Amino acid sequence: MRGCRRLALLCALPWLLRAAVPGRPATPRAQPQAAPARGADLDRVYSGVVSASTENIYAFNYTSQPGQVTAVRVYVNSSSENLDYPVLVVVRQQKEVLSWQVPLLFQGLYQRSYNYQEVSRTLCPSKATNETGPLKQLIFVDVASMAPLGAHYKLLVTKIKHFQLRTNVAFHFAASPSQPQKKDFPDEQFFVVFVIKPEDYACGGSFFIRENENQTWNLQRTKNLEVTIVSSIKGSVYVKSTLFSIFIFLSFYLGCLLVVFVHYVRFQRKSIDGSFSSNDESGNMAVSHPIAASTPEGSNYGAIDESSSSPGRQVSSSDGGQPCQSDTDSSVEESDFDTMPDIESDKNIIRTKMFLYLSDLSRKDRRIVSKKYKIYFWNIITIAVFYALPVIQLVITYQTVVNVTGNQDICYYNFLCAHPLGVLSAFNNILSNLGHVLLGFLFLLIVLRRDILHRRALEAKDIFAMEYGIPKHFGLFYAMGIALMMEGVLSACYHICPNYSNFQFDTSFMYMIAGLCMLKLYQTRHPDINASAYSAYASFAVVIMLTVLGVVFGKNDVWFWIIFSAIHILASLALSTQIYYMGRFKIDVSDTDLGIFRRAAMVFYTDCIQQCSRPLYMDRMVLLIVGNLVNWSFALFGLISRPRDFASYVLGIFICNLLLYLAFYIIMKLRSSEKVLPLPLFCIVATMAVWAAALYFFFQNLSSWEGTPAESREKNRECVLLDFFDDHDVWHFLSATALFFSFLVLLTLDDDLDMVRRDQIPVF
Repeated sequence: MRGCRRLALLCALPWLLRAAVPGRPATPRAQPQAAPARGADLDRVYSGVVSASTENIYAFNYTSQPGQVTAVRVYVNSSSENLDYPVLVVVRQQKEVLSWQVPLLFQGLYQRSYNYQEVSRTLCPSKATNETGPLKQLIFVDVASMAPLGAHYKLLVTKIKHFQLRTNVAFHFAASPSQPQKKDFPDEQFFVVFVIKPEDYACGGSFFIRENENQTWNLQRTKNLEVTIVSSIKGSVYVKSTLFSIFIFLSFYLGCLLVVFVHYVRFQRKSIDGSFSSNDESGNMAVSHPIAASTPEGSNYGAIDESSSSPGRQVSSSDGGQPCQSDTDSSVEESDFDTMPDIESDKNIIRTKMFLYLSDLSRKDRRIVSKKYKIYFWNIITIAVFYALPVIQLVITYQTVVNVTGNQDICYYNFLCAHPLGVLSAFNNILSNLGHVLLGFLFLLIVLRRDILHRRALEAKDIFAMEYGIPKHFGLFYAMGIALMMEGVLSACYHICPNYSNFQFDTSFMYMIAGLCMLKLYQTRHPDINASAYSAYASFAVVIMLTVLGVVFGKNDVWFWIIFSAIHILASLALSTQIYYMGRFKIDVSDTDLGIFRRAAMVFYTDCIQQCSRPLYMDRMVLLIVGNLVNWSFALFGLISRPRDFASYVLGIFICNLLLYLAFYIIMKLRSSEKVLPLPLFCIVATMAVWAAALYFFFQNLSSWEGTPAESREKNRECVLLDFFDDHDVWHFLSATALFFSFLVLLTLDDDLDMVRRDQIPVF
């Protein structure tokens, strides 16, 4: 106890000493405390000065009645322009805290800064209910600054008269960069925040700024807004549009069944009359002409027997009683691919003849070649799975970010015709890609039917199936059907959140479709020397890699365009050389003295300068010259203009080359006195008509990620079909139909040759 008394005396000693000093009262000095909150009224302007030692706190209260939403807005103005010592404002509510500073600094283009001295914010209201009764709201506004000489300010807190938006009622209000506006929809379904940018660049793209130009007008820029909320479409519209999309493409299934039924009836009638031929226009194979036992099916599927007399005749190499081999591919190993019984010199003799016939280029075992082309089908399935899964994951992430943040500038929709469903913001753009999937599957069924009929004919040893017409290999057709289906899937993925980074997903399988169509056209007359699936898909991978590099670096990088144009031109020349010499052009890399270049120069001098001789393969030369001119023009155009949409630029190269080759093929077919049957002729006309209509809707440009989100919204348009689909959705419908008819053209174009011997079918 004695120790405690001594401690108390030591603590009281300073107070006793102060009391002993004359003229000083012995009272303790108060500790510095925050200024007490003073009551304040709404709709009244308060002014004051705050500094490092002065802080003002205002307390506002009001009562919210049940069924009413009362929102409050806080305005703060400061005449101080000192950014080092701004006025700090902190607003405290029951569940939220909001803070900002005045002057408020915004960064513009070229590191320009804009200081706004009047800032206002809308506070989130607490809604009173019938259970709680009238709800008393209390708001504290804390105004402070660290300015040593003080900073002047003005404060105004007021109720917002029109805070809630109403359906079909126009609301007018103003907003500025420092004073964004927030509006709420009844029942807290959603709210809208209007943010104004300090410069036009954020909305309108780049603009010219003069040096030392006075930008004070930016500080007074205010936007007068008019907002109207309209009701979304009813659920019945979703159902009607979905059923329309399904039925419109199921009608193609019914049409195909009708065509098959008609051909079946015709076939049965001809069978009864005994006047049917081996193949009608639909590709149905008859089995009335068994092949002789001296020509086994697996040995030489392009051979014509020795008794035939026609140009380009080929003698069968199978003499004797070799047993007929089964048509199954299970006995064919992958190591047997591209094996050929004739020696390399025989290849050179045959493939470099001036006039080639199909029998010259269909000498390999049919089973080996067929299995080689089936690799296209299995590889594209593998590619589709590994390519689509990361794409789906990425676009789902994009959609989640849009839904969580509410940022409508991430994805470039046609907002005037974007109908959400669940978590999807534009379900109509996804639904319209259903046609690619349904028609791609239908094409697979059509190819499967032809494949089954052809196998039955081969099992029956039908001579017309084995030695007449174009050799039937369906692997590329199966790959084309899968590519069409995957184009629909990836296009739907792109339209989940269309933007600059995702556009390559929409075009990747379009490259494959165009490439596979060109390979199929070439395979028709060159079945033995077409590219393997591995080299073809490796080439597509290189193209997609270049496309990704173009999307990243192709905007303003001149060196990228120089390198890409050089690669484009060199690839065109290399491919042209291989096509012209039927794959028999080779460079002797073991020739170390560069003699190959001297020989090439000598050939060029003697054939092109000294004698100006006519090209050995005139038709091929004309095609390749035109093709190279087209590709060099594309390369020059890209190098000069450097289009920002690099993916579409590359796709245009593929499509133009495909159209050029198809036109050449049809012209050469007609020049060779071959016919175009009614079915492929109908498909050609339908393809041209549907593509023309599809391109019209494609070029409507309802949105564009090449500009800013605001510029893209200026291009938005209303729906044009069923109040649900816009012009781009119609493009999806028509382009799927056009691709389907295009595939049918390739499938049926040479049906007229099914009764023509292969040594009478020219190669071009």
